[in-house]
Amino acid sequence: MKVLVVDDDEKILKVLVTYLNKEGYVTETAQDGLSAIAKVDKGNPDIVLLDVMLPGMDGWGVCKEIRRKSNVPIIMLTARVEEADRIIGLEIGADDYVTKPFSPREVIARIRAILRRVQPVEQKGEMQAVLRFGDLILQPHNHNVIVKGTTMELTPTEYKMLELFIEHPKQVFSRLQLIEKVQGYTFEGYERTVDSHIKNLRKKLGEPFGESPYIKTVYGVGYKLAGEQHA
Repeated sequence: MKVLVVDDDEKILKVLVTYLNKEGYVTETAQDGLSAIAKVDKGNPDIVLLDVMLPGMDGWGVCKEIRRKSNVPIIMLTARVEEADRIIGLEIGADDYVTKPFSPREVIARIRAILRRVQPVEQKGEMQAVLRFGDLILQPHNHNVIVKGTTMELTPTEYKMLELFIEHPKQVFSRLQLIEKVQGYTFEGYERTVDSHIKNLRKKLGEPFGESPYIKTVYGVGYKLAGEQHA
């Protein structure tokens, strides 16, 4: 697995590369936004660690540009402490964030959790059937999502969240349950970021304004699928 590490701090780069290599990952580095975008285009990394504070184009701009053409998993590295700042990356398509200063072991754990979610099911030895809910079709073997005949591009986190809803169509999930089941871990306050993923998912499923035809808000509790499942 190849990890692209993007940070203009050489000390942070060195620490992360050392830990990642020790864990068996192939690493590539970039110290500015334009170089990061070029390396995503040419190097086809399996996951990107992306610092927010970069010279020139910042990490949020880089994330937006990557999302225009790739669904590669992205973990934002941010020194910002305000929740509103931390979740900006999630709203523009990042899968996760880690707040600086961080433990390299925590970063490794986040990478492993995300890569487990995006690993093709045939590699896991779990040939899964196509999942259907109304006009939604999920193809687990390649992570395709088809809505009314049109293939949608979802991030790994968005896909896993939708898959969880369809596998349990009558269950209401709290934010904490969703983040634990989708991400595989949670931290204090982190469950609020579920709203960002739900917002993006609703928009991609065809309901940018108001209530989604597929995802229903259960006020004071969480979220569930709306409507009836088709065979």
